[in-house]
Formats: sequence, C-alpha cells, structure tokens
Amino acid sequence: MDPKAFFSLSCGLYVVSAVHEGTARGCVVNTVQQVTSRPAQLSVTVNKENATAGWIAASGRFCAAVLTQDVPMNTIAVFGFSSSRDTDKFAAVAHKNAASGTPYPAEGVAAVFDCRVVQTLDVGTHIIFVGEAEDASVESTGTPMTYAYYHQVKKGTTPPKAPSYQAEEKKTGWRCSVCGYVYERAELPDPFPCPVCKQPREAFVKL
Repeated sequence: MDPKAFFSLSCGLYVVSAVHEGTARGCVVNTVQQVTSRPAQLSVTVNKENATAGWIAASGRFCAAVLTQDVPMNTIAVFGFSSSRDTDKFAAVAHKNAASGTPYPAEGVAAVFDCRVVQTLDVGTHIIFVGEAEDASVESTGTPMTYAYYHQVKKGTTPPKAPSYQAEEKKTGWRCSVCGYVYERAELPDPFPCPVCKQPREAFVKL
C-alpha cells in the first residue's frame, strides 16, 4: 500500500476548541466535515491522547474555526505544536467567544461553528465527535486554507498525533521546535528566524 495515496484526499485546516470547568483547550485538525444539513451536523476526529479530546467529551461541546490562507503561522504553531496540558493557548493568541462561550482565534478565520455533541464513535487511536451546529457565523472573506496549501505553500508539517501523520524520511539539518520546519543544511545561519513561524534561531534543534 502506498501511503502517499492519502495525500489526494482534500481537506481543510481548522482550530477545534472546547471549554470545561472554566478552562479552554484547543488544537489544529484537518478532520472537520459536514455530515448532514437538516439538522446541520459536523464531525471532527481527534486523537485520544490530545487534551482537547477529553475536553470535548467532558463538556459535550466543541467549536470549529475554519482557518484561512493568511492565518498567522503563530496560530498554527500554538494550537498545532504545543499541548493544552501545559500551555494556555488562548492566552497566547487573540481570540473571540462563540455564543456558547467557547473561544476561537480572532485572526485568520473564515467561519465558525458552535456545536453540541450528539454522537461519539471510538475508532481506536481517535474519537469521532458528531456535533449539531447550534450557531454559525462568517468571520471574514479570506480564502479557506486546504491541507495541501498548508504543506505546499506554507511549508507546514504534521504533528504525530494527527490522523494524517506519516513518518518522514530521515533528514539532516535543523528543525524548528515550534512549527517543525526543517532547514536542510549542515550549518544554521546566524541570525536565522524561522521562515514559517518567525521564531528565533534558538528555537532550532540539530537533526
């Protein structure tokens, strides 16, 4: 089986968030889909080990924000490459609140769906949450970012807990510890801010 076949599947990029006991958690996913129109229902698939999955299950709600092509890469770095268990992600990123009080990023968002969980399905390493959209809003006219655009234009990488993660061939060079960008050279220039998330040279680790 050729795992690259899965790259042909079209999908977008989203921040999914939830609030439980006064604390908000969120993560980047590429697994939000509309499943019915009447009632309007969305599904999202989240890794069981991800802190956000536990918050969605406990609260019975989730908010899905559709990211645009011009979303700040810091938003993806914060929500995609750090854990809500030790990072207050919404303290690091400007945000708004949906009607339910669930926060979502304020910048680089095309639309937001505020959902109540109506079904869950355990699929092994991940959980599929099906939510009925109780509110939806258009946030901007920005072009929604596809997962292909994120990889090909933004040069983004995929965290290991993502459903679409595939181990990369071993590379030599330097990797940004924040967003995963790899600079494939023996020596790292000084100064050298990450071209993706703009973190300083000190954020790079040698491969």
